[in-house]
This record gives sequence, structure tokens and C-alpha cells, in this order.
Amino acid sequence: MSPGWIIFWVIVGFGAFIVMAFIFAFFATWIQARMAGAPVTFLNLLSMKLRRVPINLIVQNRITSVKAGIPLSSDQLETHYLAGGDVAQIVRALVAAHRANLNLNFERACSIDLATRQSGKSVFEAVLTSVNPRVIDCPNPASGRNTIDGVAKDGIQLQAKARVTVRSNLDRFVGGATEETIIARVGEGIVTAIGSSESYKQVLENPDMISKIVLAKSLDSGTAYEILSIDVADVDVGENVGAKLQAEQAEANKRMAQAQAEVRAATARAQEQEMIARVAEMRAKVVEAEAQVPLAISQAFREGNLGIMDYYKLRNVQADTTMRAAIAGDDAAKK
Repeated sequence: MSPGWIIFWVIVGFGAFIVMAFIFAFFATWIQARMAGAPVTFLNLLSMKLRRVPINLIVQNRITSVKAGIPLSSDQLETHYLAGGDVAQIVRALVAAHRANLNLNFERACSIDLATRQSGKSVFEAVLTSVNPRVIDCPNPASGRNTIDGVAKDGIQLQAKARVTVRSNLDRFVGGATEETIIARVGEGIVTAIGSSESYKQVLENPDMISKIVLAKSLDSGTAYEILSIDVADVDVGENVGAKLQAEQAEANKRMAQAQAEVRAATARAQEQEMIARVAEMRAKVVEAEAQVPLAISQAFREGNLGIMDYYKLRNVQADTTMRAAIAGDDAAKK
């Protein structure tokens, strides 16, 4: 045998060995898929191997979907895996939706799965919530608040707790607002319902009035959930906010009146001091005028207009006036 034929047969043998090794490696998976009614070709298995797609994951989930009556192809599952999705969650969600007669196709399920990758939720959870509605506490205890506080028109504060029953709306799950929005809207509705009541007694007598008012507002619009019911779990009477506000207003008015009185008192004291200063000024002018009298008398002596006898008569008149004033003052004091 020539060397060329030897090389040829070596190459053929090596190729046959590779083919046999390939068949042996994928034979178990291939026969499993064939026996389960979800056949997959060796070419597809080789392409998945080359693309580093987990073969068992794709084949097992395709078998599950086909057995459940959902004809998914391996290419669809591979595409979703390469996009970063969770293939197992997708199949479980589709099977659950199919059993519950929900309108959920593969494309929408993939969109929900990819949209919820970083939110801690999953498409399977969305389907379960759609089948089995969940209850949300309002307010959320994790927020640090235990009640929603509202004030009726009579000034009495009411503290309420509510439970909201919701189910997933698969048509709005992608892009819809989360349950935090539901809690915020329900809390706002409860505060509005309490604030619109004439008296706190009306709310205590008919707590369901809160539920009716809140449900009428279509709070689930634009959210990923549909509100089924809003149940008021508890309503407690808080403090009298109206009386407290009135007391604070009265205290503020008192302080304002005191401040105005202090201003008037300070003004009066300033005017008093001003009058005292003016009296002192007038007295100084009187003293100054009285100081001019002796000067005028001496000037009259020098000019000969006043004699010595005239001066003595003037002094006698002054002495009589002083005595009469003193006597009048003592009589007034005795009276």
C-alpha cells in the first residue's frame, strides 16, 4: 500500500473517531429528547456546544414545555439564554399560565423575565401572583410607619390600617408601576376619605366608606397590578388635632398681644421720659428768667429808676406773698 493511501485511511479513521466520539457524547441527550417527543438534531446539539450554551438546560426545558403542550423550539430557548434570560423560569411560567388558561405567550414571557432581572422578581412569580392574588399591607411595615393618619373635618385624628389584595396584570407588567406606587396611592386615598368625612364618628360607624371611596379612584391605573379589594383592617382614634391647633393659635395670639402691649408700654415710658426732660428744660428756663430779676433791679438802682424805699416795699410784698403761700399750703395739708 502506497504512503498516500496510508495517509488517506489515517485521515478517514481520525474523522470516524471524531464522529463516533461526538455521537457517543450526545447520544444520551439525543435519545432522551427523541423518546420524550421533543427531538433535537445532532447538528443543533453541536451548534449549542460551539456557542457554549448548556445543552442539558435547553433540552430538559424543551422536553418540559412540549410535555405540557407548549411547542417551543430549541432555537427560541437558546436565544433567550444568550440574551441573559432565565430559561427555567420562562418554561415554568409558561406551563403555569397554560394550566391556568392565562394569555401569556413566549415573547411576552421573555420580555417580563428580562425586565425583572434586576428587581429581585421573576416572571414565574408574576404568573403565580396573577393566579393566586397577594395581599399588600398599607402602610408597609418596613417603612417604619404602622398606620395611615388622617384628620376629619371635626379635627379628630384617625389612624387606619388597610390590606390591599392585588394580582399581576401581565399586559402591563413590563413598564408598569410597582407595588410601592399602589401603597402610596392607597394611602393618599385613605387620607382623602378621612379628611372628607364630616365627623370621625362616620368613619368609625362605616369603615367600608373608605374602601368604596378609594376603589372608585382607579388607583391601579398604569401599574403592574390589578386591585381586587381594599379592606380596612383597623381604625383607631388619635389625638384631637383641631383642639391642639386652636390651643396653639390661642397661645400665638396671646404672645402677639403681649408683644404689642410691651411695645405700647415701651412707647409710654419713652414719652414719659421725654416729658420729664421737657419739664426740666422749662424749669431751667424759669431759673434763668428769675436770675434776670436781681440784675434788672441793680440796673434800675444805677439808672435812678428805683429808690431804696421802693425796693423795701417790693421786699415786703414778696415776704407777704411767701407767708400767705406757706399758710395756704399748711391749710391744704391739714384738709
